[in-house]
Amino acid sequence: MMSIAANIQAIRARMDAAAARAGRDPGEILLVGASKMNDAAACRAAIGAGIDALGENRVQEMTAKLAEGAYEGAPLHFIGHLQRNKVRQVVGRVSLIHSAGSLELLEEIDRQAEKRGIVQEVLLEVNIGGEQSKSGFAPEALYGAAERARAFASVRVMGLMTIPPAEREPHGNLPYFTKVSRFYVDISRDLYDNGFKYLSMGMSDDFEDAIAAGATMVRVGSAIFGHRQYQ
Repeated sequence: MMSIAANIQAIRARMDAAAARAGRDPGEILLVGASKMNDAAACRAAIGAGIDALGENRVQEMTAKLAEGAYEGAPLHFIGHLQRNKVRQVVGRVSLIHSAGSLELLEEIDRQAEKRGIVQEVLLEVNIGGEQSKSGFAPEALYGAAERARAFASVRVMGLMTIPPAEREPHGNLPYFTKVSRFYVDISRDLYDNGFKYLSMGMSDDFEDAIAAGATMVRVGSAIFGHRQYQ
């Protein structure tokens, strides 16, 4: 069994190769370790191996691991579905929220950030496949939502995030990644003075295609920590 450090080294080699094939600088692509259902020791091992950030999906798990000092030494991101009634437990405790997928959620993030006297950085989540089971802005609503998001004084939109539909065919997600990348470029240029920084897309099975399409941040879980054992 390979160690977390060895897994991260192997993932970075694949990231570098994917960037080279796309004519990109590997240094502009961040590796986020999706540490759901992995304990504080695993998080510390990933940080020791040079992970760029850790990402949690569940508020309760994140809170418990924060109390254990699991994330010391690396930025913490929230990458899962965020309910409005749990926003107060996340704002100010993470450096980036990937899953701002509705104006109502942005409003609550703004309200909680204002209470704390901070500006919370977020990504707008794009439901690129139009799946009812997933949150996020529909592609046709994204531009308008990005425009309205500028009105929130305590939220700073830093880019986009997407989770495309599950595809069985190799490279099946590449068209989805390409579409979101175009949104990223256009919205950054038209509404944010080219100030977007993060295009978060790609996971263990498809991060190389995401890099080919322009991702600046990939979220890798099982390829780093091993397959999760769901109860």
